[in-house]
Amino acid sequence: MRRILSRFAFPVLAAAGALVPIASLHPQDAFERRELTIPVRDGVKLFAVALVPRSMATPLPIMLIRTPYSAAGAFRTAQLPASYKELAEDGYIFVTEDVRGRYGSDGLFIMNGALHDPKNPKGVDEATDTWDTIDWLVKNMPNNSGKVGVMGVSYPGWLAGIAGVNPHPALKAISPQAPMTDTWMGDDFFHQGAFRQSFGLEYAPSMELTKDSRQRVPINSYDRYDWYMQFPTLKELGAKNGIEKTASWVAFSTHPAWDAWWQAKAMQKVLTSPDVAVLNVGGFWDQEDVYGPQEEYRTLEKKDVKNWNHIVLGPWFHGGWSGPGDNIGPVKFGDGIGLYFRENIQRPWFAFYLHGKGDGKFAEAYMFESGESKWHTFSAWPPKEAKPKNIYLGANAKVSFEAPTAAGCDSYVSDPKHPIPYIARPVDGTRWRQWLVEDQRFVDNRPDVLTWRSDVLTEDVVIAGDVTAHLFAKTTGTDADWVVKLIDVYPDSVPGNPTWGGYELMTNADIMRGRYWKSWSVPTPIPANTVTPFTVDLHEQLYRFIKGHRIMVQVQSTWFPLYDRNPQTYVANIFDAKASDFKAQTHSVCHGPGQASHIAVGVLQ
Repeated sequence: MRRILSRFAFPVLAAAGALVPIASLHPQDAFERRELTIPVRDGVKLFAVALVPRSMATPLPIMLIRTPYSAAGAFRTAQLPASYKELAEDGYIFVTEDVRGRYGSDGLFIMNGALHDPKNPKGVDEATDTWDTIDWLVKNMPNNSGKVGVMGVSYPGWLAGIAGVNPHPALKAISPQAPMTDTWMGDDFFHQGAFRQSFGLEYAPSMELTKDSRQRVPINSYDRYDWYMQFPTLKELGAKNGIEKTASWVAFSTHPAWDAWWQAKAMQKVLTSPDVAVLNVGGFWDQEDVYGPQEEYRTLEKKDVKNWNHIVLGPWFHGGWSGPGDNIGPVKFGDGIGLYFRENIQRPWFAFYLHGKGDGKFAEAYMFESGESKWHTFSAWPPKEAKPKNIYLGANAKVSFEAPTAAGCDSYVSDPKHPIPYIARPVDGTRWRQWLVEDQRFVDNRPDVLTWRSDVLTEDVVIAGDVTAHLFAKTTGTDADWVVKLIDVYPDSVPGNPTWGGYELMTNADIMRGRYWKSWSVPTPIPANTVTPFTVDLHEQLYRFIKGHRIMVQVQSTWFPLYDRNPQTYVANIFDAKASDFKAQTHSVCHGPGQASHIAVGVLQ
């Protein structure tokens, strides 16, 4: 069952937006800023900053945010950052803490470190550090109520989730928001086997070369596409930029498949039961961690016997709900969307579990429907009332809900020496938040992109839940990447909004590395010139394709420089590939009986 919560205007083009700046929406003297030194069980001392309300009628719960991005920077002054304004109305002692090995904290930093062997009684990890931090806070922070919540976005979101593993008795609620749940399967460093080389080079070294992110790999070209093209192989990219021996790059190059090393670090493998209340939060257009909140909610739901596991997904880029949350770049989805989440979902949810306010009757899922722009609640997610349907790729570049009857294949030549940019050039880094909603017409005329369009829709089509591409494809090579995009094509003319005419808005998109067609853990060459099934997870969505629009599907095999290039000739480890291994190949996507390439969706009537 779904219920409409509120209604917003039809999406229109708007000026590029940004998060609310970190500034106080409370009086300067409302909080006292305190710096804390918190010892943990192995003797390491962690640095934290607390913002303590100066006026407390009763003891207050503690809201903890653990971070690798500087606790002192987050709470620079006694002014509370604007993103916590709504929570502060109920009263909290806010604490942010540097994880071990970062900024003010001692110890060794390990990126998304795996939990220690439970057989080792002296082992430490982020879960034990959180336990020890909470234990110290409830015993040493004056006037606290003995109840603690943990929240965070991105890496702090992963830390919030890990707090729920063997949780401290005082911990009552966690909110992993855009968490780096599985950085191989679909978050920061790989997506279904394809390496996110810009994250591997631009983000990971900044976390590991120094404890305060002062050292980064210099990129001396305005167009990063050109800069990455200087390096024909991943081995050269790492070696010539001095990062080949950093911990993460060593991990990338020695664990290119989803092996036990990656699985031990994946949150959904260790946080498998909601032992405290969990509010998973994410964005449908999250350019960094779209997979994380969806996968963790799905995992926890299997053991949610107390109705403690909930999910919120909205029309946001990475962390967009912390600010206005109304637009991504030029695409505006409504007004007050981020505020609605913070005031009407997040605030009462934490207030119930930490303050005992309200009746605790929360919806299973809060979803924002883009296309007609409104909030819904659902009693299950994906919604039980969604009917499974397939969007078939067919002959004559058409897509349809009707299965094709004529067999055939559409082909293109993919050349690693001429990769398709993931965003219209120049790739200058200024449009990172918005690239998933940019007009896809910039690749329409490329011969290495296949495109299928529906007829003009005669009625609205609302997709809800999982979106999964099933390709039947072949290649003249023995490896290939498959990028699949589901796109809403606007009418040629949009009254009142001429710049929307013909706009091609991606609703879902992702990539998978073909060598994992049999197993994510064991790569297998693709048999050359043989039709082979491939599955590409395009993640979840609640989206209305409006009457008068068209549904489009595109398939391509490069997304550069965000993702590395596939040699397209099988090598045991692409991180060891030589320049001579990279070859142009012909790829074909097939349709017809027994080979009906399609995108599986749920449709609400």
